[in-house]
Amino acid sequence: MGLKDNAISYGSTLVLSLLLLPLLHETEGCDMFTGRWVKDASYPLYDLSTCPFIRREFACKKNGRPDLDYPTFRWQPQDCKLARFNGVEFLEKNKGKKIMFVGDSLSLNQWQSLTCMLHSSVPNSPYNLTTQGTISTFTFQEYGVELKLDRNVYLVDIVREKIGRVLKLDSINDGHNWSEMDTLIFNTWHWWSRRGPSQPWDYIQLGTNVTKDMDRVAAFEIALGTWGKWVDTVVDTQKTKVFFQGISPSHYKGVLWGEPTAKSCAGQTEPLLGTSYPGGLPTEVGVLKRALGKISKPVTLLDITMLSLLRKDGHPSSYGLGGHTANDCSHWCLSGVPDTWNEILYNYMVY
Repeated sequence: MGLKDNAISYGSTLVLSLLLLPLLHETEGCDMFTGRWVKDASYPLYDLSTCPFIRREFACKKNGRPDLDYPTFRWQPQDCKLARFNGVEFLEKNKGKKIMFVGDSLSLNQWQSLTCMLHSSVPNSPYNLTTQGTISTFTFQEYGVELKLDRNVYLVDIVREKIGRVLKLDSINDGHNWSEMDTLIFNTWHWWSRRGPSQPWDYIQLGTNVTKDMDRVAAFEIALGTWGKWVDTVVDTQKTKVFFQGISPSHYKGVLWGEPTAKSCAGQTEPLLGTSYPGGLPTEVGVLKRALGKISKPVTLLDITMLSLLRKDGHPSSYGLGGHTANDCSHWCLSGVPDTWNEILYNYMVY
């Protein structure tokens, strides 16, 4: 496995006219993650008619969402222009390669988005979708491109022992699932704060110390350190590109975006149109960047938190899996915000 590119880069600001600045990405001196959302009549890149396999939890339009502006916004970086996604070019560039997303349901969200973007680009090209254990594989047979998803919510191990299910912060045994990949996109955070019946472990272990619980942010950082050591020890970065998805935010507190009466994303129909989020970045973003900074091998951060924070309108809300009995302000409608994550990924992988 490997990555020939440069490592974690958070970009530098270049004050240049867009007219003078060609299609650049952050590794060439442009910060792709600072900008604003603009209306664009050429978006979205696909819809239900060109991507019929969108999962129910992301299919907001099919589930009856009445406002349809949310997919028509394009991310515009402040000092450059993203190359528009070209699915044929992506498939040609990655012919015969294996690309894997590893993480929780936000990884599923991004993986599903990319399968839709690509299928819509080559609608008559045959594909195959299989699932074996925790791994789903979407294959574009004509190109030999495999888009894989490994549902692994913590990256570190959960092991069943006599005392119960143990979350082992310093152990990764599932790494064999991630071998032989040409590109890896990792993600974790969404499950670290879970408690009660939805928490899938009973104890936390670090070394020989076993405890019922600990500070979740601290546990998250330790697990990221374990994963980082795995990258440094196992990954051949001359062969495999390694990305980290970044922290995908939720919108349950309107006071954070300057609307104190809003108790969630329900009823939100437009993004914040500025370049910053009133509530600032969540703590876990700094934790993630600190952990990535300790990895010696190259890992590229898809620093999607701020651009996603601006999209309080992008969630399923009551038009997701649970319908009007639920209010999902964590995942994202498709088409929608994850398409932009993948356009940025495209700019890294193709240019």
